[in-house]
Amino acid sequence: MLDTAPHIANLAQVIQLAVAPVFLLAGVGTTLNALATRVGRIIDRARTLEDRLMHVSPEQAEEYHKLLRVLSKRATLVNRAIGLSVTCGFLVSLVVAALFISSSMGINLDAPIAITFVIALACLAMGLIYFLREVILATNSLTFGGVRPTHLEVNKSGSVAKTPVAKE
Repeated sequence: MLDTAPHIANLAQVIQLAVAPVFLLAGVGTTLNALATRVGRIIDRARTLEDRLMHVSPEQAEEYHKLLRVLSKRATLVNRAIGLSVTCGFLVSLVVAALFISSSMGINLDAPIAITFVIALACLAMGLIYFLREVILATNSLTFGGVRPTHLEVNKSGSVAKTPVAKE
């Protein structure tokens, strides 16, 4: 019975070490849920615009095509964020598995575990940057009551001028 006590203590330490990555996995899962919701809404909006496109004037058609190009850019950004977030989740899962393998088999995997975890965090960071870019693109393409929002700019002379936000 005394021989099993160190193994149980070692396993308890491994479980404690694995808790932080598991919480990270929960956060990645929540992020993926938000990203999946956004891509679904982008697809729904694109389908709606494509359906309306058949029944509009040529001038309106050009505006719809511009909106569809923005939606396409947004979908690309969200898809990249999803890919990077899934990669992060996969790598974090490998880290947790490697922690248990290292402990149970007595193999020193410290360096591979650390490198994998850093790569996972880098993937998460890049995924969040793509997510931010998509959100910025979405908000820049908004119109409020058909009017583009304006930003205040300071001219070279020091005077303040309102300039419309450029459409992307």
